[in-house]
Amino acid sequence: MSVVECPKVLPEEAQIGIALYNAGMFYEAHEHLEIAWRAERSTKRYLYIGILQAGVAYYLIQRRNYRGALKVIARSRRWLNQLPEWCGGVNIGQLRNALCRVEEEVRRLGPDALEQFDQRLFQKLEIRSTKMS
Repeated sequence: MSVVECPKVLPEEAQIGIALYNAGMFYEAHEHLEIAWRAERSTKRYLYIGILQAGVAYYLIQRRNYRGALKVIARSRRWLNQLPEWCGGVNIGQLRNALCRVEEEVRRLGPDALEQFDQRLFQKLEIRSTKMS
């Protein structure tokens, strides 16, 4: 496996996307993270697509799309699992753990009870602010 690069400074679109993600605005976060992802050609883009996919999964849970949420959680994991614990000032280890808990709860509830999902499981991304300036 090749070494994945992490950005030293997050681009503005990624910063906006992360702020929207942390505000629970997952659909809107997707738009900005996609711009950052498409603009980056190196493996640094894995960070943006991994967070983007986590937000899409959360959005799908809010929309009660059981199968879609599980599919996108798996996609997010494929990107995030290639990253170190901290990447670009973002605590990726924490996000991976949160996604595991979210997936467990989605599976426990099943497709017919997803409206009971406790959205407090959608944790904010832990950021080292010095990496975002």
